[in-house]
Amino acid sequence: MTATLIDGKAVSQTLKTKVAADVTALNAKGIHVGLAVILVGDDPASHIYVKNKITACQATGINSTEHRLPATVTEDELLKVIDGLNKDKTVHGILLQLPLPGHLDENRMILAISPDKDVDGLHPINAGRLMAGLPGLVPCTPQGSLHLIKTIQSDLTGLHAVVIGRSLLFGKPMAQLLLAENCTVTQCHSKTRDLPGLCHQADILVAAVGRAGMVKADWVKPGAIVIDVGINRIADKKVVGDVDFETVSAVAGAITPVPGGVGPMTIACLLANTVVAARIQSN
Repeated sequence: MTATLIDGKAVSQTLKTKVAADVTALNAKGIHVGLAVILVGDDPASHIYVKNKITACQATGINSTEHRLPATVTEDELLKVIDGLNKDKTVHGILLQLPLPGHLDENRMILAISPDKDVDGLHPINAGRLMAGLPGLVPCTPQGSLHLIKTIQSDLTGLHAVVIGRSLLFGKPMAQLLLAENCTVTQCHSKTRDLPGLCHQADILVAAVGRAGMVKADWVKPGAIVIDVGINRIADKKVVGDVDFETVSAVAGAITPVPGGVGPMTIACLLANTVVAARIQSN
């Protein structure tokens, strides 16, 4: 392996330390940062994610409350919970754990969350703020990915960034964040022609497609920064990314592992967003 390993665990811990200091400073002003998590149904992965988020809140001094609802909850019942949290001044951030059961309209539920409490950064108002270059709450995983990129190179001006994926949750906001850093951005997807050729031009390559080991060594420009957002479970429940780590790490300049790369940053940025939300609401 020749690539520098980008240690998401270490970087996320640094960010959590800063969050804890920010929370302490807000406490001194009488602002007690609060995050409410809504968990619908019994999806095992969602329960694990929520547990990890609650634990992280406790470690940084953020007050967290969990609202568990049955999988059979109606849209009106869920909307009532969201409305109550919107009005609760002790709650600065609302996290609606996705995915929701199929009978619930995720877009309708996201729209119901106050944009100032939308710590996932998914509300159209926050998406618009990001595109317009205005302050707002930015989706956690792309925010964390950019943070990792900048631990390798702080000034990204003029670099060619290729993002594989165009989801609202990751691909689109990732491209906007890179544009804001003065990168030239190419956004790729399932209909892109000559995907390997385009990837090979990238100084920064970000993969978020959900296909285990799709990005091969011959797709990667020597010395490129490679960010692997994929989480794929394969045989014997091993978790791997979208990048063929063993071969690509021999070509790339820097690379994130899976697990231990982008994942820890997502939770750290959720905590940071909750602090940002508390500041917005206290002004």
